[in-house]
Amino acid sequence: MKTIKRFAAVLLASLIFVLSASADLAKEKARLAELDAFWAEVSRTVREGDFIGYSATCHPEAVLVTGTKKLSYPLTQALARWKKDFDDTKSGVRESSATFRFSQRLGDATTAHETAVLLYSSRQGDGEMTHEYVHLEALLLKKKDGWKIIMEYQKAPATEADWTALE
Repeated sequence: MKTIKRFAAVLLASLIFVLSASADLAKEKARLAELDAFWAEVSRTVREGDFIGYSATCHPEAVLVTGTKKLSYPLTQALARWKKDFDDTKSGVRESSATFRFSQRLGDATTAHETAVLLYSSRQGDGEMTHEYVHLEALLLKKKDGWKIIMEYQKAPATEADWTALE
């Protein structure tokens, strides 16, 4: 009888563990789906030249860190600098795209630290399409109106091989 009770206790504990792990996995899949939707929106706004939409993905106090220039400053300053490219894309003078491939995705229900390679492609008029690969880290917060980037760290140039390795 003691053996049966021990077996039942172990079985029950195992079942609880499996159910808990399953619930955690479902929460993580839902969180990553939300973040995938966030990055898809960033990509859409860049592709369509939707400056207002892009700005809405950023927290008002967000910071841009650039490893190549060794600078950190409010993202609003970068947005002001990037506005012309958005306007040119929207008017059709420029073609732009931003695509992300992730190597690490950490976080919980309200925070995220995403590590990726960004592929930013652009063409001005009839010129040649240029491709920039960038090692990127982003810190995001989940607010009432969705995920917002609070820190974008453009660490260093990446290569096409870095990009391909994340397929």
